Amino acid sequence: MTCLRLPGQSLMARDVDRQAAELQVRIAVLNGYTALGMPITEAVG
Repeated sequence: MTCLRLPGQSLMARDVDRQAAELQVRIAVLNGYTALGMPITEAVG
């Protein structure tokens, strides 16, 4: 995760709208990593 800035790190964008978009992208990437780590459970029987 060296290429991804963590949520606590500073933002690159200066404009408020672009900062919001940057945060949304970060959140989407982290949610993707979370989804990859969640187990898929199936009912048996």
